[in-house]
Amino acid sequence: MIELPAERMDQVLKRFEMLEARMAAGPEPDEYVKMASEYADLQEMVGKIREFRDAEKEEADLEGMLADAGTDAEMRELAEADLEAVSEKLDTLRQEIQILLLPRDAADDKSAILEIRAGTGGDEAALFAGDLFRMYERYASAQGWKIEVVSASEGEVGGFKEIIASVSGKGVFAKLKFESGVHRVQRVPETEAGGRIHTSAATVAVLPEAEEVDIEIRNEDIRIDTMRASGAGGQHVNTTDSAVRITHLPTGIMVVSAEKSQHQNRARAMQILRARLFDIERGKADDERSEARRLQVGSGDRSERIRTYNFPQGRLTDHRINLTLYKLDRVMMGEIDEVIDALIADHQTKLLATMDG
Repeated sequence: MIELPAERMDQVLKRFEMLEARMAAGPEPDEYVKMASEYADLQEMVGKIREFRDAEKEEADLEGMLADAGTDAEMRELAEADLEAVSEKLDTLRQEIQILLLPRDAADDKSAILEIRAGTGGDEAALFAGDLFRMYERYASAQGWKIEVVSASEGEVGGFKEIIASVSGKGVFAKLKFESGVHRVQRVPETEAGGRIHTSAATVAVLPEAEEVDIEIRNEDIRIDTMRASGAGGQHVNTTDSAVRITHLPTGIMVVSAEKSQHQNRARAMQILRARLFDIERGKADDERSEARRLQVGSGDRSERIRTYNFPQGRLTDHRINLTLYKLDRVMMGEIDEVIDALIADHQTKLLATMDG
């Protein structure tokens, strides 16, 4: 049976009640917003803890009733049935609370930067990169998130050689962070007359969006260039002189934004730069995570895959957790909850095993 830390649960309840009292006292607006955010984050956990404590009391009462039943067969039968139901409820609540009490990645609540690049496979890889972007675009829409293209380089026959977008909303990074890696596709290209299955790949990188307080960028560490936007045109790329390129001199990281205005492009490019520098800092603080990301993203070669999309068989396989789904058409329409939930559950299981060990 899972043993929950009673002291930790008490601390959560006390913190929640303290926030409730302070918010009711009418603090300053900025302070209220911070407290309201923490209060909202704790609500689910507090609800489960209170439900657990009530169920524990009910279990004790039923055990007392059972002890007092003596030879009363009817009372004993009723108490045993109720006790079994309460015990099952307690087991479920223990598992749920244990997961809610796990250490959280501080970036989980953040919005994210989504970067998709065509890997091996030429035109077909660019088309697949476009398909992946539309898949995430639909998923984001279903989640109520806002997705905005920051920069894009279109493929010669469609899709994207590279597309970078910001995905805004609560908990975006927590949901999308396991999407980072090489995605392999197996299908017959429209241009393939012989019907031969073609294999290509695209890389996906998901970075937590960083605020100015998360990462400091000094003016003397960046060079800003204005230039004419390049690309095949289309809805995501214009051809005015508004494109902005920012180079971070200490790291050599270069970011280009080529949307509608220089002012907007500078802000967008700084947004991407902060996210990439923040990701580097997170990697330095956690060497294991940094290594995991390096292995996941790889070079774009189709052999370094985390997931395969097999169109002839309508099959999606995530190789990290041996999950196979035969509903690829729905997945490509943005129905990726089952995959994402399975990846999160696998991560939680591994985290629990580490803690138990």
